[in-house]
Amino acid sequence: MKANNPKNNKNFNKAVQWLTKYNTFNDQRTLLKDTSEAEFVEDTTPWRRINKKCEDSFDKYMDYRYELPNLDVKTIEKALW
Repeated sequence: MKANNPKNNKNFNKAVQWLTKYNTFNDQRTLLKDTSEAEFVEDTTPWRRINKKCEDSFDKYMDYRYELPNLDVKTIEKALW
């Protein structure tokens, strides 16, 4: 994948990188929640760690997303969501 305008390549690549990390952490968070007890408590240390990483990576993605034109954002989200 490439940005439509070469001057946006850096932010485009960073946005792709952070959204990919977010998806990975989100999958881990979901897996952790699904494999635990029936009465899941979100206060467990492993879940909180993964949740924090998930939130941080999404925030970083959003930072880079705001720097991109809508067409590039649509390209990224279509490919990775």
